[in-house]
Amino acid sequence: MIIYISGGVRSGKSKYAQDMALKRSAAPVYIATAKIWDKDFEQRVKRHQEERGRQWKTYEACQNLHLLPIENQTVVIDCVTLWLTNIFMDDEEDITKALNVFKIEIDLLEKLAGTFIIVSNELGMGLHAETALGRKFADLQGLANQYVAGKADEAIFMVSGLPLYLKKN
Repeated sequence: MIIYISGGVRSGKSKYAQDMALKRSAAPVYIATAKIWDKDFEQRVKRHQEERGRQWKTYEACQNLHLLPIENQTVVIDCVTLWLTNIFMDDEEDITKALNVFKIEIDLLEKLAGTFIIVSNELGMGLHAETALGRKFADLQGLANQYVAGKADEAIFMVSGLPLYLKKN
């Protein structure tokens, strides 16, 4: 089962995903897809780790999430934006290649037994990116979000900490 949760920055999507996972499992899995780029981001990651607590099994993975020992578990994947950034940069900023790699990963996760709560940012509702690279990535993010939402059994859009169910099982 795939549950897709999107929203803007600080919309409450990660907290909502984690609360949902804890209702489904006493020992959920958290997959952090970020690479730590700077000190500020490192502090943000530490804060997230402290907020989760000990009941979580955490994996850090930039790609090939389906290879982790996550079958038959409740898993939060946080987040598509950082995961996609890793793929996009590895694929030399080629939207088509990156999107294909991402779709394959989602398809492989979909074949695993378990509940996969996938968190993503909705970039298309914010400011228009100033750079060509930023605009390419925003397009990629939008296409990736559409793909996951289409595959999802449930899709939730977070606004000001409140869930808006777009698709419910």
